[in-house]
Formats: sequence, structure tokens, C-alpha cells
Amino acid sequence: MLAEELLVIDAYSPLWSAVQPLLAATLQLEQNDDTYSWHGWHKMQLTTFLEGLPLHCALVVGVWETTQNEDDHSWNHEMLVIGFVCEVLEGEIHSVRTFAALSAASLPPVEELEPGFEHAREIMHAVKETVAPVAWALFTDKKTWDEWLLTTTDSGGVVDKGKLLVSFAHQGRCVLMGSQTTHHHP
Repeated sequence: MLAEELLVIDAYSPLWSAVQPLLAATLQLEQNDDTYSWHGWHKMQLTTFLEGLPLHCALVVGVWETTQNEDDHSWNHEMLVIGFVCEVLEGEIHSVRTFAALSAASLPPVEELEPGFEHAREIMHAVKETVAPVAWALFTDKKTWDEWLLTTTDSGGVVDKGKLLVSFAHQGRCVLMGSQTTHHHP
């Protein structure tokens, strides 16, 4: 799953704190045997997914959370809380970077990124220009992200995370974009 020499770019970005636990979980999956699962994730599931991608591509994740106005308790601002890109080469993740590393590629500052088609398209363009063509991009809200990431079976076992994500997309809870979305048949 992970390349022997994984390149971490912009680990000092405020967005990195959300990526680091995911990287640690991936390492746990990789280092344990095939019976180990982490919140419904399984090593074989991830390996199969990565090996089915184009030889050189990128995976993009953008997650926004709506903050509440303290004065009148209204919901007022959607803030990017998770934004990262994984560069995949021959079925292995070779680099991980946050959206902060893309700011030099004419992308608005991270604080100004909004959950909409225009910024999603700009993020994907910046990733294509600086990393690789985007195979899959997931844009969603924090509640959906947490549910997808942490869902397990009643017995704590493996979940078909791809099927779950497609069901969220059909419900309008997330947006999936990229070159592989046209090849996926749920």
C-alpha cells in the first residue's frame, strides 16, 4: 500500500493533523496480517483498490465542516478541515501532501476554499498540474466523512467502503469526481 520511501510534503501545514492519524492507520493495516481490520477497513480491500488505479495518478480528499456563529447560533461558515492528495504510483502511495502544498499552483489559499464545484475543479486542476491526473476525488462534509471512515459491521468487521461511498454519493451526501468515476459501476 505504502511505498518503502513515502514522501510527506508540507507536514507543518495545519491540515496535516487530520492526515497523520490516517497515515498511522494505514501503516497498522499494512503491518498486520490479513485478519486485522481498522474501523471496517481491511488491507486486501485497500490493496485491491490501489492496484486497480492507473499506473500514475492522484487521490484527492476535501472535507468541510460548518461552523456555528457564537452570537446567534446560526450556521455560517464552511471551513476546510481535511484536504490532502495521495500520489499513487504502480499501486503504492508514494507521496502525501495537504492542499496547502497546492497554493503555488494558482489555487486560492486553504482558508478560502469552499465546498462547491468551482473550487473542486480548481483543486483537481492544481493536482493534475503539480502531482498527477486525478483518478478519484472525494468532496464531502465532516459528518459523512466520519461515518464513511469509521463504519464497521455489528461485529466490528470489514465493510465494503466503496459500496458505502457510492450510496452516500447517490444520497447527495458527497461528490465523487475524477477519471475513474466513469469506469465505476456500482
